[in-house]
Amino acid sequence: MGFLEFLVKRADDMLELGLQHAVIVGAAVIIATVLGVALGVLTYRHERARDLALALTGSFLTIPSFALFILLLSPLGLGWRPVLFALVLYGLLPVVRNTITGLRGVDPAIVESAKGMGLSRRQRLLRIELPLAWPVIITGVRVTTLVLLGIAAIGAIVNGPGYGELIFTGLARVGTPVAVNLVLAGTVGVMILAVLFDLIFYAIQRLTTSRGIR
Repeated sequence: MGFLEFLVKRADDMLELGLQHAVIVGAAVIIATVLGVALGVLTYRHERARDLALALTGSFLTIPSFALFILLLSPLGLGWRPVLFALVLYGLLPVVRNTITGLRGVDPAIVESAKGMGLSRRQRLLRIELPLAWPVIITGVRVTTLVLLGIAAIGAIVNGPGYGELIFTGLARVGTPVAVNLVLAGTVGVMILAVLFDLIFYAIQRLTTSRGIR
C-alpha cells in the first residue's frame, strides 16, 4: 500500500490523533506561558533570582523525555496527565528566557518617562514594559510550541494522546509492510501541526503587536 493511499484510508485516525496532539500541546503551551511570563516578571530585575530561574528551567530540558515520562507514571498514571506535566516543564525555559530578555531590553528612558508621568510600578509593567517586550516574549512561546510538538509524540510511551501512537505502533511493527507508513504518517502529522501552529502564532503576533514596534 502506498503512503498516500494509507493516509486516505486512515484519514479519520489522522484527524482524531491530530486534534488530540494539538489539544495537549496547546494546553501545555498556555500553562507554560502563564507560568513562564510570571516567573520572568518576578525575577528580571534581580540578577541572582533570574539566574536561578534560568538555571532551574534549563535543568528540566536536560532530563531525557523517556526517563521523565516513566518517572511520572507512579504519581500521575497513564494517559494525558504525565504528558501534560512533562510538556509544561520542557516548555518553561524559552518563555522565561525571552520574557527576561524582552523586559530587560526595554529602554530605561521610556520607563523613567512613564514614572515621571505618575504611573505606578504595576502600571508601568502592564502598559509600557510588557507591551514593548511582547514581540520577544511571543517568539519564545513559538519556540516552545515547536519543541513541545515533537516531545508530545514521545508521550505515547505512557499512552499519551496524539501522533505518537502511530509512530510507536509503526516501530513495534518494524519489518512489516505497514511499519514505514505508520511512522511516516505520525511524523508528517507532527510537521503539519508545526506549520499550522506557527502560522497561528504569526497571526497572533501581528494582531497583538503595535505597528510601531513590529
